[in-house]
Amino acid sequence: MSASQRTSTEGGQQAMIASQRGEVPRPAKAYFPLGYKASARQWWNSVSPQMAEYNVMSFIPHLRKPPLQTATQSAPVSPQRSMSDLHVGQGVEKETVKTTSIIDPHGPRSWSSTMVQLSGKDRALNEFSVTRDGEEVEENLVMLHGYGAGLGFFYKNYEALSRINGWKIYALDMLGMGRSSRPTFKIHAKDQEGKITEAENWFIDALEEWRILRKIERFTLLGHSMGGYMAVAYALKYPGHLNKLILASPVGIPEDPYAVQAAMPEPNVSTLTNEFAQSQEDIVNANNPSERSSASTPNSNSNGEQHSLQNANKDKNGKAVAPRRQMPKWLTYAWDANISPFSIVRWSGPLGPRFVSGWTSRRFSHLPPQEAEALHDYSVSLFKQKGSGEYALAYILAPGAFARSPLIRRIGGVGRQLIPPSSSTSTSASPIANNLSTSHMSIDPAPEQTQTKEAGIPIILMYGSVDWMDKEGGMAAAAKLNEATEEALKSASKEERMRDNGRAKVLIVKNAGHHVYLDAAEEFNHLMEKEMVETREEGRRLRRGKA
Repeated sequence: MSASQRTSTEGGQQAMIASQRGEVPRPAKAYFPLGYKASARQWWNSVSPQMAEYNVMSFIPHLRKPPLQTATQSAPVSPQRSMSDLHVGQGVEKETVKTTSIIDPHGPRSWSSTMVQLSGKDRALNEFSVTRDGEEVEENLVMLHGYGAGLGFFYKNYEALSRINGWKIYALDMLGMGRSSRPTFKIHAKDQEGKITEAENWFIDALEEWRILRKIERFTLLGHSMGGYMAVAYALKYPGHLNKLILASPVGIPEDPYAVQAAMPEPNVSTLTNEFAQSQEDIVNANNPSERSSASTPNSNSNGEQHSLQNANKDKNGKAVAPRRQMPKWLTYAWDANISPFSIVRWSGPLGPRFVSGWTSRRFSHLPPQEAEALHDYSVSLFKQKGSGEYALAYILAPGAFARSPLIRRIGGVGRQLIPPSSSTSTSASPIANNLSTSHMSIDPAPEQTQTKEAGIPIILMYGSVDWMDKEGGMAAAAKLNEATEEALKSASKEERMRDNGRAKVLIVKNAGHHVYLDAAEEFNHLMEKEMVETREEGRRLRRGKA
């Protein structure tokens, strides 16, 4: 029985396939392929977020019955809180399913769905984890999804990544997104820098609190798109806890070429509208030039004509750049008014699923029909929920998806931060935690007597070969990181050079767009496996050196 045919345990809801709904297939070229009547039926009869997540997870190989904890929270949160108010061991809602070696050739494994309660009122993170039973957990991988999405989008990655010995896999719905609690999003700062910092902290403070509750000292962090942006922000604010940082098509790296550095790529390369406009057909055509139409030619306008640089502006160095494309006034107004795309889905009521189908039909057209439908239902179920974390977008990104505080300015500091005494003196579960550049360590934990600094961490930037996100920005970031490593090693001792682990590289995933983990899951999983094995072996090497 397919996932979309499973019956919900909540009120007898059922996710029906298209033929059961009585829908007439729409032409493949229709911008909104779901009809009006079918959309209305989906709106009123759609599955809950819990069941929608369950249906997607049902496609994980060897997992016949995914775990399903049904806790869902959406009450407002108190606006102020302190990280010192943590109460380790707060209650959780949890369900675990075990797969034995009889039905799981890579098992036995334990698959868990957990709602982890955080401090403060009505704050919780939805967590999905996979543990290899009977093995020591040497390393932890934490996965963060993109804007407005959820951990269910990684369903093609969990099984492959959890085959690797010594690793435990965690995926989290970021606060205010997915099935995590949805507290009211409020910004109290008055200045722009303060607003940006507060918006970032809203997510990364929750991640740090989760880490403390889970008693994880060191981990590898994978973030996709907005999750990648937040992963960098986390690494900068909470140093000393990452073994490796993997950024899958991260948003927010390059600067606005017209506001700061005109030599950067023109805005149409990284505009957020491409996330809703790019289809699998675009990806296929881009990888098969003979089939590419003039309309899909990079940097062409709606008439298929190439942008001319004859009348281009020039930057301060005299280099020609394409004229700034004006954002539609309605889009700029909606952005500044913090009207999210999901607000439109909610406001449209019964037409919501039809609008969502304009995106899901294009992004998931390469998947088997039942999987594509399960992801569509999952997307609708999440987009319908109370608005919360989605409202951070306008504080993080300007219209056009350029960051208000570009990561290219800050990423060079990742892996080079001073570590607070409470972090540097704690016992690590991973030997890589001790791979630190230490000029002086004192038994006395007083901050003024402890000068421990990170000695760099490997940073991997992944992009799809047909990614609308700016690959050039990623390459510039990798160059900046490697320059920071070279600078740090100039005055380093031989021992410090041996300990230094700072390096950065860019990987291109073939035949993939922005959703690299889904568009080309097999290659993505292969690249991830190589990075995870490398991290594990580095940990083992350090252990042997101390034996």
